[in-house]
Amino acid sequence: MTDEQPLRSVHTNTFPALLEELNISLLVTTYQAGKLVALRADDGVLNTHFRSFSKPMGLALRGPQLAIGTQHEVWEYHANDAVAPKMEPLGKCDRCFMPRVGHVTGDMQIHEMEWVGDELWFVNTLFSCLAVRSIQYSFLPKWQPPFITSLAPEDRCHLNGLGLRDGKIRYVTALGQSDEAAGWRKRKKDGGVVMDTTTNEILLDGLAMPHSPRWYDDKLWVLESGAGTIGHVDIANRAYTPIAEVPGFTRGLDFCGPVAFVGLSQVRESAVFSGIPITERKQERTCGVWAIHIQTGQILGFVKFEDAVQEIFAVRVVPGIRYPDLVNHDTKLLDGSFILPDADLLRVPDAYRNASS
Repeated sequence: MTDEQPLRSVHTNTFPALLEELNISLLVTTYQAGKLVALRADDGVLNTHFRSFSKPMGLALRGPQLAIGTQHEVWEYHANDAVAPKMEPLGKCDRCFMPRVGHVTGDMQIHEMEWVGDELWFVNTLFSCLAVRSIQYSFLPKWQPPFITSLAPEDRCHLNGLGLRDGKIRYVTALGQSDEAAGWRKRKKDGGVVMDTTTNEILLDGLAMPHSPRWYDDKLWVLESGAGTIGHVDIANRAYTPIAEVPGFTRGLDFCGPVAFVGLSQVRESAVFSGIPITERKQERTCGVWAIHIQTGQILGFVKFEDAVQEIFAVRVVPGIRYPDLVNHDTKLLDGSFILPDADLLRVPDAYRNASS
């Protein structure tokens, strides 16, 4: 597909400096604008690089493997080191992801995703469950909240967030404990929950539209999106402590060192978002990614999107990679780039080995 012209953004000078200091880049999805965005430091400024997808939401990243949940498919990409030097501008790209597998799922409203062993787990929001991919079926359900009594395409609780602990699925967020079609909407202001999937226990309730549960630095972090905050959960006392409030609907979270990278959305003036704390604030809501110090709550920098990009879903740190790219647009590269086992690659003449991988 052909990408449109890059969309506009503004940023603090500290944001690209922070990426350089941490030796990272970021991948961000915006389903509303239909883009995967790579945020890359480039000689002191921030490069925002866009690739088009149909409503991309969940991202799972594990080393050279990248998975993207879109409107109808789950796409799996693998890094190809031979292609990276061919990407424009030449000599900058240090990791290029190439498509390997596509699974057609139908529009089940895929939200967050994580790899567990060899399986890719994802939140199937429409069917109120956690699921994995299947060659034969649209999906294989793996877990449901205990208050959900059937497998129905009714978005009963708006299950959305998925977090690992010690490499295993451990935490989820949902916007309500409803067992009826779209029932979570009745208590969107204060019906949100954080759950432990290993015990089926509700660790915290009373939240406004929580998202993105993460175990990091020996704490359970969560975004109370409807209040525009990031904070951590005191599991023993069933309490949420916000560390920072930002000017947007918080959704999408990842960490590097002492820094949390948080996605912000403007949120539309609609029935879905009416009545939550953030829409009642007088300050302007913005869309972008904020960098926040996790010990002090200090804002270290931000990138703010303008015009067409109004909502962010996923934010992922790409550690050790400063200038990633992804090929879903260049048919010449897709047609002429091959990945072979090392033993078979040795049988390929040198003239071709350097041109393919």
